[in-house]
Amino acid sequence: MKIWLTICMMVAASITWAAEESPPHGGAVEGQVLEVTNVPQFTYLRLKTETGESWAAVVTADVKKGDTVTIENAMVMENFESKSLKRTFKKILFGNLRGANKVAATPSGTSALGAAFSIKLGKTPQPMIAEPIAKATGANAMTVAEIVTNAAALKGKPVLVRGKVVKYNAEIMGKNWIHLQDGSGSAASGTDDILVTTTNKAGVGDVVTVKGTVNVDQDFGAGYSYKVLIEEATLQK
Repeated sequence: MKIWLTICMMVAASITWAAEESPPHGGAVEGQVLEVTNVPQFTYLRLKTETGESWAAVVTADVKKGDTVTIENAMVMENFESKSLKRTFKKILFGNLRGANKVAATPSGTSALGAAFSIKLGKTPQPMIAEPIAKATGANAMTVAEIVTNAAALKGKPVLVRGKVVKYNAEIMGKNWIHLQDGSGSAASGTDDILVTTTNKAGVGDVVTVKGTVNVDQDFGAGYSYKVLIEEATLQK
């Protein structure tokens, strides 16, 4: 998959977000620009919104102090570290800056969430596990390969799968992102590894039983697309 590293990192690290609330997933945030800071590839904005002041970061844009901007398709990420600013934001919103007159040309296929993934997840290949993991038992129990192979028929249905965590990234859009393998399938066919999203915590090397719902064809932009994943999962060790 293609990776764009000139990404659109979007709006608003919340400093005084009213009642600690976040905008609805995929919603829009409007604010007046109080401050502009440019760094390579990005423009950081301090915004005055209806709920207080927030920081925003967008792909390099022609934005000036006093402008009113709208961030569309806003998505929340917690504890996001900006290496350019040497700062970690408690909450940051990723989205798209509305208005062609406000935004420099953006590479085709990029998105705010793709930006977050490119920065925080990276594209490090997942290792193959050394030994197969015993298959889960119970209703809807399957192997990783069975889920990936039958993804279309399983869309929207619950599954149970047991495997080893080979990659773990925490607190991206309020979720933890896990790559799970159980020794089934093959890397060549792409049936050996499955992505899981959960609010439960885990560590690389943990063997866990995952219960969640299958989804398919999710494209987060910047080359991060998944033919199959398990969402809203719970983990048991």
